[in-house]
Amino acid sequence: MSERQKWPQTLMLARHGESAGNVARDAAEAARQVIIELATRDADVPLSARGERQAQALGEWIGRLPPSERPNVVLASPYIRARQTAMLALDAAGAEDTLIVDERLREKEFGILDRLTNFGIAERFPDQAEFRRLLGKFYHRPPGGESWCDVILRLRSVVDTITREYARERVLIVSHQVVVLCFRYLLERMTEADILAVDREHQIANCSVTAYEFDPDAGHHGEMVLKLFNFVAPIVEAGEEVTRKPDVPVGLK
Repeated sequence: MSERQKWPQTLMLARHGESAGNVARDAAEAARQVIIELATRDADVPLSARGERQAQALGEWIGRLPPSERPNVVLASPYIRARQTAMLALDAAGAEDTLIVDERLREKEFGILDRLTNFGIAERFPDQAEFRRLLGKFYHRPPGGESWCDVILRLRSVVDTITREYARERVLIVSHQVVVLCFRYLLERMTEADILAVDREHQIANCSVTAYEFDPDAGHHGEMVLKLFNFVAPIVEAGEEVTRKPDVPVGLK
């Protein structure tokens, strides 16, 4: 193993399980409502019952991995649905790892457009709908919210932390759909066009796994190489439904 290795040996990125927000969003869009009705703020939205089962299935799959391949460092978004997913998965895996909560892994922030359906955005903020059409999701930042570039900026510091503190470790990150995609952008040195093409083709499934492995022969000093993307076999094998619903309307994702 290279003495110069700065990367983890493996890095797994998992989206949280299906949340109550996924269910509420679908109902609001189907009814053509302006607002997605939620009893809590977005950060406090819990998993649905199906989401809990998906998280357990993910953990059971992790528990079946050889000990040398199981994550030994686990980080999660502070949002309840991500923390629940991580804790349920760790419990199902029989792991004793301490969960590290990192606010930089939080969901993309939507500012004044938070909780609005696509119909609500068009009705209340038609100017923002037009700005997004002109700028594209990569650069559009709603007032009080974030663009994909803003998410990428905070994730750059997460990558710095990982390479500084977790070299040669096996890291699992439990987070959100846009965060998984933005990690791909960073780790694979993609362009805007590259990552948006991936986004158009794939909806990141709840509790899916995107995994990288360190390859000492890649690049000048070794790089993380993609091994799995949007991997849902753990959910399928457990007999659970695979869900791919975004937490927010398509116009915000």
